[in-house]
This record gives sequence, C-alpha cells and structure tokens, in this order.
Amino acid sequence: MEHILTALIPIFLLILTGFSFKKINFPSAEFWKNADKLTYFILMPALLIFKLSTANLDNLNAIDFVITGILGIVFILIISIIIKFKMDTSGASFTSVVQGAIRFNTYVFLGLIAAILGDEGIALSALLITFAIPIINVICITVFAIYVNDTKATFIGMIKSIVKNPLIVACLIGGSINYFDFYMPIIAVKFLEILSASALPLGLLSIGFALDLSSIKEAKLELVVSSVLKLVVMPVAMFFIGSFFALDSFLLTILIIFAAMPTASSSFILARQLGGDTKLMASIITFETLFSLFTVSFILGFLQYIN
Repeated sequence: MEHILTALIPIFLLILTGFSFKKINFPSAEFWKNADKLTYFILMPALLIFKLSTANLDNLNAIDFVITGILGIVFILIISIIIKFKMDTSGASFTSVVQGAIRFNTYVFLGLIAAILGDEGIALSALLITFAIPIINVICITVFAIYVNDTKATFIGMIKSIVKNPLIVACLIGGSINYFDFYMPIIAVKFLEILSASALPLGLLSIGFALDLSSIKEAKLELVVSSVLKLVVMPVAMFFIGSFFALDSFLLTILIIFAAMPTASSSFILARQLGGDTKLMASIITFETLFSLFTVSFILGFLQYIN
C-alpha cells in the first residue's frame, strides 16, 4: 500500500499545486490557457511519439487488450442509457452524465501509469488511447446529436476532430515508427525525450488550475450517477471483461486504471459547444477529479492484493 500511495499522492499534489496557483492567480489565467495549448499540441504528442517509437511491443496480445477497453466503454454507455429511462433528466444533462461516465483524463492516466508501470506501461497506454479517443468522441457527439435538438454536431465535423486530434496523430506516428522499424537518429530521440519530460507535470498543474470547487454546490443526482459509473462501475466491469479475455496482470492493471480515471477537463468545452449542461459538467469534472484519489487508491490496493 505504501508503494501505491508513493505513486498516487505526488500526482494529486501536482493537481493541488495547480489549484493553489489559481487561488493566487499565479502567473495568470492567460498563462495557463496557453500552457494547456502547449501541452496538448506539443508536449504530450512528443511524449507519446517518444514512448511508442522506442517501446518493445513484441509478443503483445494487442487485439484482446484493445477490445477489452472498448467493450468497457460501450458497457457503461449502455448502462447510462438504461438509467436515463429510469431517471427524470433533461437531454442536455444526460449528455454531461455520459461524458462524465466514459471520458478519461489523459494527463492523470499517463502520469499514474508512468509512476506505477514505467515506460512499458506508457507505451501500452498510448496504444489503448489511440483507439479509445476516437470511439469516445464518436459516442459523445452521437449522444449530443440524439439528445440535444439544437446541437451543432455533424458527421464531417466529428471526423475532422478525430483526424486533427494531436494525441491520435502522435500515437499513429510513434506506432508506425515502431512497427515499421524506422531508424530515428539519436539526436531526434534525445530531443523528444527532453521535450516530453515536462508534459505530464505541466498537464497535471493545468488540471488543478481548472478545478472549480464552487461548481460542486450545483450537485444533482446526475452527478452521483455519472461519478459512480465512472469511478466504481467501469473499473469493476473492466476487471471482469479483461479476466474473460484472460489478459495478464500487467495489461489488466492498465485497463483498470484507465477505467478508474476521472473524466476529461475537455468535457466542459464539448458541453459548451454542443449545448450540454455546463454547470453539471463542471461539477462532475471537479468531483470526479477530487474523489478519484480515494477510489483509485482502493482499486490499486485491490490490484496489488490479487497480484
């Protein structure tokens, strides 16, 4: 358990540090807005290219690994839709419930994987998110199109958002370099290594700066449903699906950590753009980010016990 806390607490201390910067407005809100862009478009893609291109992915049962992740996402979506029939909630609020239940925070995910499973874990996680991000985007935009009448979502726009996603592009580049065994000059490898070193710390600080504790005051039943689905039900479902496919403990650990991650901060942007319930989305993001410290600790303790 001590090893788990040693890995987990620094991740949340970085988020807390980012939140403390928000309280004193340091350096400025504009700085963190630009830092988000730098991390999303440059630093994180550099990290994914570096880790995937240099990873040893031989003898990996990648198909079952990826299928398990996708099935876990689809299972939670189905449960969400079933609950919608039993719960009196608006279409806009339901879109926030779905985003909170199936999206994941990439920075927290990769930061925790790096601390616990190292470079091999990051490379495998990058492989997983290469497929997970497009599927989640398709699901979320489809849900907006169905449940929000005035949604601006279009099929062409959805395809463009996937093709232009820098994280997906980076995973494809890194994976291609690895798969086709392209030669990378040592200078290029070192450049990517140095450039990517700040990706996770800066990303985690930005998460903390974006937290809005006042939004939790708007808590509703929808917040509880979305958070329980994401932080409790999805990790349990992923465990059983992965066990069905007889995945080894290393792959299963990555999938369960992936499932247990709080929803992405970018969920708020999508809710604002496509007519979702932004207040509910903000409260879900903040609540899940804070409460995941406890749920992830428990889940990692369970994984350590069964391994």
